[in-house]
Amino acid sequence: MRLRRITLQHFRNIAFAELAFDGPRQFFTGANGQGKTNLLEAAGLVTALRSFRAGDSRLLIAHGQAEAAIACELEHERLGVTRVVIRLRADGKEVACDGERVTRLGDYLGRFPTVVFSSQDLQLVRGAPAPRRRWLDLTLAAMDADYLVALQAYHRALAERNSLLKLGRPDDELAAFEPPLASAAAALAAKRAAGATELAAHLATAYAQLADGAETPALRHRPDLEAGDAVAWAAVFAKNRDRDRQWRATAAGPHRDDLELTLDGRAARDFGSEGQQRGLMLALRLAQAAFFRARSGVEPILLADDMLGELDPERRRRFWSALGGERQVIATGTRPPDAEPGAWEMFQVAAGTFAAGGPAG
Repeated sequence: MRLRRITLQHFRNIAFAELAFDGPRQFFTGANGQGKTNLLEAAGLVTALRSFRAGDSRLLIAHGQAEAAIACELEHERLGVTRVVIRLRADGKEVACDGERVTRLGDYLGRFPTVVFSSQDLQLVRGAPAPRRRWLDLTLAAMDADYLVALQAYHRALAERNSLLKLGRPDDELAAFEPPLASAAAALAAKRAAGATELAAHLATAYAQLADGAETPALRHRPDLEAGDAVAWAAVFAKNRDRDRQWRATAAGPHRDDLELTLDGRAARDFGSEGQQRGLMLALRLAQAAFFRARSGVEPILLADDMLGELDPERRRRFWSALGGERQVIATGTRPPDAEPGAWEMFQVAAGTFAAGGPAG
């Protein structure tokens, strides 16, 4: 898939911009705070209609404006030349694909995959379980509508059960909400285990490209509980009612799952060097891109947000090489790319405006 044209209006600090891309690689350079990341954020919205750095879409609308708009013209392996228009308002989003309004998120997810590389990704290796769990959820939901349904059902039932626990309601009321919670928990557990196994194979391939086989990575789903089918999960929730009443929340379940990342069998967050952790961070995103391509048959667009500054020249070279020559890469940085193969279309960014420069490389 290729992004051929993008038009932005009232998106963060970008009042208006219309950009056309010819080749497979574009690089946006400029000082911090000028709008480089805002452009990538807008491009990334075509995948799941959510920002990779802001949970509230209202933050994406320029101050004093009622609406922000993004229009993308994409060259797609299965859909041909396609136009996506996203309108963001304080009360929600409106999306149209080739003039037809999208009414169900599940029908839209996975059509236009993008993968964002960001310095924040280091928390996938070093941080608490929540970022890893969210990464896995977003990755699987983008390619599996049934996963999204199970995830939404689980969190809806979890919120209802937690509300009853806070109110101190009796067992019969809790029991009424536990079957849908158990059914969704069983579906999530099975799909997460299978998805993590598939992603682990892609991770091993990607890390070998970046580290030249220096060590062996592994990724494994670490469930909070091993329960089995929906009947077993229902028994777990029933057994834990007294404890959960004391906590006034459901203390155990898929909402506490984690992903285990290791290098040569040792926890990467505890024993990995700075370079190894950063290499694993990049390999996770490359694995996500390979997963998207394998599941959908569509080559994702890669969005790299000023995230190579801490890498040594050899690791930077390996990263650019690992991306391949056919994938579209849209990258940002405070200075032009160095020593990467192939030509880049260069753009200068200042105060939310974009000026095309000459090719680099």
